[in-house]
Amino acid sequence: MPSDMTGAVRSATALPEGGPALPPRISWGAVIAGSLIAAALAATLNILGVAIGATTVDAVAHATPDAAPMGIGAAVWLIIANTLALAVGGYTAARLSGTADNTDSILHGLAVWAVAFLVSAVLVGNLLAGLASTVSGAVGNVAGGAASAVSNAAKQAVPDASPSALIDRARDTLRGTGGDPQSMTSEQRSTEITSLLGRRIARGSFPGEERARLDALVAAEFGIPPEEASRRVQAMEAEAQRTAEEAATRARQAADATARATSIGAYGTVAALLLGALAAVLGARRGTRDQIGFVTRGLGRRQA
Repeated sequence: MPSDMTGAVRSATALPEGGPALPPRISWGAVIAGSLIAAALAATLNILGVAIGATTVDAVAHATPDAAPMGIGAAVWLIIANTLALAVGGYTAARLSGTADNTDSILHGLAVWAVAFLVSAVLVGNLLAGLASTVSGAVGNVAGGAASAVSNAAKQAVPDASPSALIDRARDTLRGTGGDPQSMTSEQRSTEITSLLGRRIARGSFPGEERARLDALVAAEFGIPPEEASRRVQAMEAEAQRTAEEAATRARQAADATARATSIGAYGTVAALLLGALAAVLGARRGTRDQIGFVTRGLGRRQA
């Protein structure tokens, strides 16, 4: 008899094939409310963190903290603020949904975490886009004003300047290049020295004839013996090589630092997302109806 009753109950509760599905048990209103509360609370706490961080900067007393400790402190504050906000958002969603099922409450918390993340990403993206547009417009205005000022100054300094006149002047300056350095003017020698140095920087080395030409030009320009001119050119090359190597070393160091910072930022973002998801789940679990009833009953028993 008991087995017959059990079979009857199962047949009565089982859905027939092709029958209607169970009604959805998610409350999108509760999820959206929890997400908005989480985003607003996170924004409030992060703005508070910015205010606290700004108070540590004292440019007058030269007491500004280093960038590394300040960055670490900002990252820790960001993780804590987002974790607390998502915990509150998950609790709100589970409480407003009215669910008494643990799985449903956990899923509501995860939904709050996902929606809050998307809302924050959109807000931050719009903020960065607005800042970029503002900075671009400001730079464009400054550049336009500077170009206008330079043009006006050039017109005042050389009222009859024209493209053809400038080209003729450049040709006059370059005329005589490749001739006897002693018979060239100082302006012509300076122009050819600049041209040779530019080719040296572009190619990274001097052909033999260009080195000899540069030695002769330097000797004629500064009125020194050819041996002294050659020594100065060699010293210049050694200094340029050392500067290039230092610049390459600094560039590699900057690239390594950027890569490390990017890696740390990515790992920190992943950690913040995982902690935020865990906080949303725990908050939602705390806001489940059966948990609230259990806590209430426990308090009543203690008071009795």
